[in-house]
Amino acid sequence: MIRKTTTLFLFTLLFIIKSTAQVYDGLTLFAPNQSGATSATLYDTSWVAVKTWTGFTASTGYSSALMPGGTLVRHAKGGTTPSGAPMGPICGKVQKHNYAGTLIWDYNASGTDYISHHDICPMPNGNVLIICYEKKDAATVTAAGGNNNITMWPDKIIEVEPTGATTGNIVWEWHTWDHICQNVDASKPNYVTSIVNNPQLININYKQASDWQHMNGVDYNPILDQIAFSSHNLNEWYIIDHSTTTAEAASHAGGNAGKGGDILYRWGNPAAYGASGTAVLNVTHDVHWIPEGVPNTGRLAGFNNRGVSNSQSSGDQIDVPINGYNYNITAGQAYAPATYNSRNTTTGMYTSNMGSTQQFPNGNELICSALSGKIYEFNSAGTVIMNHTFAGSVPQVKKYSACYVNNTPPAIPTISLSSNSLMASTATLYQWYLNGVAIAGATAQTYTPTTTGIYVVRITDANGCVYQYSKGYSYVKMPDAVTDLDKINNIDIFPNPSTSLFNLKNTNLLGAEFTVNVFDNFGKQVLNKKNATTIDLTMQANGLYTIQVLSENGVATKKIILNK
Repeated sequence: MIRKTTTLFLFTLLFIIKSTAQVYDGLTLFAPNQSGATSATLYDTSWVAVKTWTGFTASTGYSSALMPGGTLVRHAKGGTTPSGAPMGPICGKVQKHNYAGTLIWDYNASGTDYISHHDICPMPNGNVLIICYEKKDAATVTAAGGNNNITMWPDKIIEVEPTGATTGNIVWEWHTWDHICQNVDASKPNYVTSIVNNPQLININYKQASDWQHMNGVDYNPILDQIAFSSHNLNEWYIIDHSTTTAEAASHAGGNAGKGGDILYRWGNPAAYGASGTAVLNVTHDVHWIPEGVPNTGRLAGFNNRGVSNSQSSGDQIDVPINGYNYNITAGQAYAPATYNSRNTTTGMYTSNMGSTQQFPNGNELICSALSGKIYEFNSAGTVIMNHTFAGSVPQVKKYSACYVNNTPPAIPTISLSSNSLMASTATLYQWYLNGVAIAGATAQTYTPTTTGIYVVRITDANGCVYQYSKGYSYVKMPDAVTDLDKINNIDIFPNPSTSLFNLKNTNLLGAEFTVNVFDNFGKQVLNKKNATTIDLTMQANGLYTIQVLSENGVATKKIILNK
């Protein structure tokens, strides 16, 4: 019996070792970006082409990605390049092609003073995050406290919702220019006495140049509703809040983290914000979160072009000091960690520009050494178990499971309040989160909150291929004895009736945190906002509505009339 048990154990161990040492089974997307490259191909693990998109109307400019169901999203060459714009990987177009190869969206992401470049990020809702240069003339730069009287092209990030074959609405945007600082001229805007004590802002005079930041990677975290981006020239990875409105993103308050569009976290080069510490990143690309279902989920990962030396690149990962929707830092010091938590590299893996990494459920990591056309797959022990060379340059290489490619995703779930419970829309599997952290055992369609916070639900499609996440639902747990604040604390709403906007008066009586829910006359919830003092019902039909204001001090209820 002991011998059989030992034999079974050894067999199981050998099977696990063999399995984890194998190349991750998936389809690798290759989309070359050299001039005239008008195709993209999916390869299996034997490097047999299983799908090729051909006849692109514009060559790939930088990045390409697949959405669930096999839709190809590309950053492409096109649009109109503004005069004086940097000559990095300018793109100007974002295109979507369905799996059959039909061009279904051709969006012009350029104008007289801006143009898209480098990376894009398809979002779960079908929108696309796009990095863009935007022009700031020399007079504007000088007025903002820039040391050098030069035209600059700082970056912005826009979220575009496709609305037609060639059209789109910019539904959210964030501008670096709204979050800069300087310590050289107290008479000018953005002045701070200490750069190191303001890491939430970017010092306009650190490596000031025309092509200043040179953003080259962007990623979205649906659990936290945050965005990560990387900077080639400043050698940093950053995190910002996406739960804001565009107005809040231009400010220093609002959103889940309460800091508007300020930098929530930055890493890689402490000198960029005046802190002491070692610069770990030396030219970097493709920052992203390691997703759920993959070892080290929640880490930031990316390509470090000169991570090992000026002739050897690496794929680096870090554990971030997350605290709710914010990130811990000691005043006057650099953000942790002091160096990378893990690194994969091998002899000969080097590219001076571009590159990407991707992490898989079996613990493997795929690294693209872009200019050489080489890709490597490392197992969990850091050993190269596959390398392949493509013909031509490719900025990024990604691998997708066949299940992901072949199955359309479920609709993004919604959360509604039913009595004292939160209810998700119907799906196959569920997982609930509180303030970005999975709640153990919370895997039913409904969940009864026990504390105030922001709740998200994840669902899984019937095939087990794709996760989809809801928007955050701000919930305030009522005290045992609920007081009607509408009567006692003079909470009021005006004007009432209104043609669109309703303002809340005396919200200071509610405390630091409160939630506003709006219900139509049939009891259907039409709005859920956190700390909102203005309620916009422009998109709703005329009629009678109920506004419910909840805080830990109590609940206020008010009837309002919308009459456009």
